[in-house]
Amino acid sequence: MFSPKAVYVHIPFCEQICHYCDFNKVFLKGQPVDDYIAACETEMKETVKQFPYKEIQSIYVGGGTPTSLSVIQLERLLKAIKNVYKPCEDVEYTIEVNPSNMVEEKLAVIKEAGINRLSIGVQAFQEELLRRIGRNHVEKDIYDTIDKARTLGFENISVDLMFGLPGQTVSMFKETLIKAIQLNIPHFSAYSLKVEEKTVFHQLQRKGKLHLPAEDDEVKMYELLMNVLLEHGYNQYEISNFSKSNYESKHNLTYWNNEEYYGIGAGAHGYVGGIRHSNVGPIKKYISLIDTTGRSANEQHIVTFEEKIEEEMFLGLRKLEGVSIERFINKYGKSPFDFFGKEIKHLEIQGLVEIVNGQMKLTRNGLFVANEVFEKFLF
Repeated sequence: MFSPKAVYVHIPFCEQICHYCDFNKVFLKGQPVDDYIAACETEMKETVKQFPYKEIQSIYVGGGTPTSLSVIQLERLLKAIKNVYKPCEDVEYTIEVNPSNMVEEKLAVIKEAGINRLSIGVQAFQEELLRRIGRNHVEKDIYDTIDKARTLGFENISVDLMFGLPGQTVSMFKETLIKAIQLNIPHFSAYSLKVEEKTVFHQLQRKGKLHLPAEDDEVKMYELLMNVLLEHGYNQYEISNFSKSNYESKHNLTYWNNEEYYGIGAGAHGYVGGIRHSNVGPIKKYISLIDTTGRSANEQHIVTFEEKIEEEMFLGLRKLEGVSIERFINKYGKSPFDFFGKEIKHLEIQGLVEIVNGQMKLTRNGLFVANEVFEKFLF
C-alpha cells in the first residue's frame, strides 16, 4: 500500500517577482486568495481519500511567497493543513519566509500552527545585488526577521543563498558567506543561478544584456562555499545543502530518497501511488477544476520500473552519502551494477564516483560536473 510521508503545499502569490524564478507564481494584488485556500483544502481532502497516509513526517509550505498572505489568510491556510494532515510527534514543518514582509503577528500565527522550521530567502547581503535580482528586502530585514523568529522560539532556521549571479564577484560571495555564518543558524541551502525560460533573466539573456560571472569564477564560488562552511562545522549532505548535526532537511531528503509525497496547489508536483503528477498552473483554472472535480492534475505519469531506477540513481547521488547498494537491491531486486555496470566503471576510472562502505557516491570532482554524471544513468 502506498503511504506518502511528506506534504508540499504551494502558495503562488508574490508581492514582487524575482528575476530568476520560474516557479508557478503571480502578483498577489487582485488574486482570489481566499478561494485558492479553500481549493487547496478541498484538494488535500480528496487526495488523502484516494491515497491515505499512515504518518506524516514532513510538511513544507512553499511558493511563491507564503508569507505574502495576510495574517488572517495565513491562519486559515495553516488551519486547513492541520485539519487534513495529522503529523507525527517529531514532524518537520517548514514554511518559506521572505524577510521583507515578516511581522511578529505572522510569525506568531506560524508558531501557533505548529511550524517549527523556517526557510528564509536571503540569496545575498549586498543590497545592490538584491535589487538586481528582483528581491525586495534589504540587509537589515534579514537580521530583523531572524531576531523576531528567535524571540518566538524558532531554532531550526535555514537560509537560502545564491551564487553565479549577474554582477556578483567571488569576493562578494565570500562576504555573503561570512555574514551568513555570523547568523549562527543550523542550515544553509546554496544554489548556483540557472537561467530558466519564462524569467526576466532569460529575456535579458536573449537580448545579450545578462552579464554573468565567468565559469571559472562560478567554480571558485562553489569551492569557497564548500570550504568555508566545512571550516565552520557544517556538513555538506547534498550538492547544495549544508547543516549542523541533526538539522538536515527531512522534506528534501524525501525527494532525494525517491520517496512519495503529496503535492498540493496550483502548479504543484506530487508523487503518490506510483504516479507523478503536476497540477494546472493558472490560479482560476485550478480553483475551477477543484470546485468541479476535487482534483486538478494537468499531467499524470505512471512511473515505469526503468524510470524508478533512473531516479533512484540521479536523485540519490545528489546526497553526499550517495546511493546505498543494499537499499537499491532491496527495492529493485538487483544491484545498480546489473543495470549500469559499464557506466559506473567508466565514471570510477574518470574519478567522478567511488564506492565506499557499500555506498556509491560522487567524488569531490564529481560534484562539479554532477549533471553530466546523472546523464549516465538514463536508459
